[in-house]
Amino acid sequence: MADDKDVLRDVWFGRIPTSFTLNQDEVTEREAEPYYLLLPRVSYLTLVTDKVKKHFLKVMRAEDVEEMWFEYEGTPLKWHYPIGVLFDLHASNTVLPWSITVHFKNFPDSDLLHCPSSSVVEAHFMSSIKEADALKHKSQVVNDMQKKDHKQLWMGLQNDPNYCLVIILNKCF
Repeated sequence: MADDKDVLRDVWFGRIPTSFTLNQDEVTEREAEPYYLLLPRVSYLTLVTDKVKKHFLKVMRAEDVEEMWFEYEGTPLKWHYPIGVLFDLHASNTVLPWSITVHFKNFPDSDLLHCPSSSVVEAHFMSSIKEADALKHKSQVVNDMQKKDHKQLWMGLQNDPNYCLVIILNKCF
């Protein structure tokens, strides 16, 4: 049986090869090439939105762009779930790369929450960290952190999710 450290390493440092393709109903000036990324399992789709959007805006008219959202095989992907959770829920039995469809129109209000800014994602992430800390450590870890530590944790997730997890591990264990 695998050692717990091996399992943790695979989950925490794992990446999912992903292909982003523009929905065929989107109006484009020319054909849109797929965009490929290795997504960290512990990150969020909203943290790669800018890269994906920049790629597809090259072939779209500005007036055809509304709020961007993602789906996999007809199911809208919730931005507030970690990428690894989304993959495990919807696509763990598929052939890689994971093929995500990008939409710029017809936001599914009944299925997804709007994400107006990165500060909303940051607030959600910190809330999740606090909740996990409350369950595991009776809120001792997060309460002992300073505001600059919270900001460093968020910046770590944005820039290098593996660095962020090293911070969490050092604080928790």
